[in-house]
Amino acid sequence: MTSTRWLAEYAWLPEHAEPTPDVLIETVGDRITAVTPLTPGGRPDAGVEVLVDAIRLPGLTLPGLANAHSHAFHRALRGRTHGGRGDFWTWRDQMYAVTTRLDPDSYLALARAVYAEMALAGITCVGEFHYLHHGPGGTPYADPNAMSAALVEAAAHAGIRLTLLDTCYLTASVDGQPLAGPQQRFGDGDALRWAERVSAFTPDGEHARLGAAIHSVRAVPAEQLATVAGWANRHDAPLHVHLSEQPAENDACRAVHGRTPTGLLADHGALGPATTAVHATHPTSGDVALLGESRTGVCLCPTTERDLADGIGPARRMADAGIPLSLGSDSHAVIDPFEEARAVELDERLRTRRRGHFAPAELLTAASVAGHAALGWADAGRLAVGDRADLVTVRLDSVRTAGVAPAGAWFAASAADVVQVVVDGRVLVRDGRHLTVDVPQELATAIAEVTHV
Repeated sequence: MTSTRWLAEYAWLPEHAEPTPDVLIETVGDRITAVTPLTPGGRPDAGVEVLVDAIRLPGLTLPGLANAHSHAFHRALRGRTHGGRGDFWTWRDQMYAVTTRLDPDSYLALARAVYAEMALAGITCVGEFHYLHHGPGGTPYADPNAMSAALVEAAAHAGIRLTLLDTCYLTASVDGQPLAGPQQRFGDGDALRWAERVSAFTPDGEHARLGAAIHSVRAVPAEQLATVAGWANRHDAPLHVHLSEQPAENDACRAVHGRTPTGLLADHGALGPATTAVHATHPTSGDVALLGESRTGVCLCPTTERDLADGIGPARRMADAGIPLSLGSDSHAVIDPFEEARAVELDERLRTRRRGHFAPAELLTAASVAGHAALGWADAGRLAVGDRADLVTVRLDSVRTAGVAPAGAWFAASAADVVQVVVDGRVLVRDGRHLTVDVPQELATAIAEVTHV
């Protein structure tokens, strides 16, 4: 296995409120084997000779960042759905139109480019909330998991890790209306048949793991929620669910079940430390208590929530209730983990008209170790011995970061400032360029194919 020494100008180490200057990080294969903060001036006590073969990392080096919630095909909508009026529901119709044009080959091409764009932004692991399972009209492909396999292959090509959150999607509304039109491609008939299909799929490659998802209480009948949750529990797999993204979802759930979506999930055993609720934008006080008591996580997707006019969730109140927070780019209106992280703080300022809710280290935790944990990768997201050798280096001399203290990078840097990304000990991005994928060209080609432009 390859042994490498990396000398970070600044590195953000676990449990540190601010970055540490002059840190020697040693890796063997895909693991970090030593992390040594050096004395001032970059001279270790043992002598300068140990630095001769170290690869210098000018700037701020972070652990690998995790995108805990992705719908890869939504990337095709960027710049096409943002200028008009409407709300989540009108946007959804435009999203469904893209689903009609995807097949395993075109989805492989699009997802490969999207995941490579994530790599350029410092994302080393993604959770793909995957519900586009079947062919037109809901007819299964010869391989019922062909679309899943395409996503796993796309992540391998892009060089990042993947948790495929295979999503159960059975009905069009809380009261059980059947799937129609493009939605028919999402459904397996019932949760038992969903479980049968998922159980038959084994991701190809050590970079990928399988998880489960309940699309929402709109899409899985109450009596079948436990089947999905039980599958995840038996397979020791993460379980994700869209939760209270819209007030209309809450109202419909109360009308049909007399419970909020959170309460309904609790009734059927779908909350707990292995569960991540996505969005949780409109929880009641009782919902926040249920999530906190069960140690259910919440994945916030601020750039999508603002783009779709969903609202601002009570992030600080949830964190104070003991709810682990992670981050996702969801619809990929933006793929920029720095923007997602600082939006947690800045949106809270808008909601409360007060500043100073989250320390930078808390935002880093949400973007890194908490996101990886939500996706089932407990050995990633920290610059610590034994963790995966994921290193993300950010420029501190760009027009955005020049003159900024390293700890302030979350409020200054963007994805464009990521200059090097190492995933599992392998350099994937160097000098701001992906080493194997021409990301702009592949995005343009793949999106043109599914949007006909």
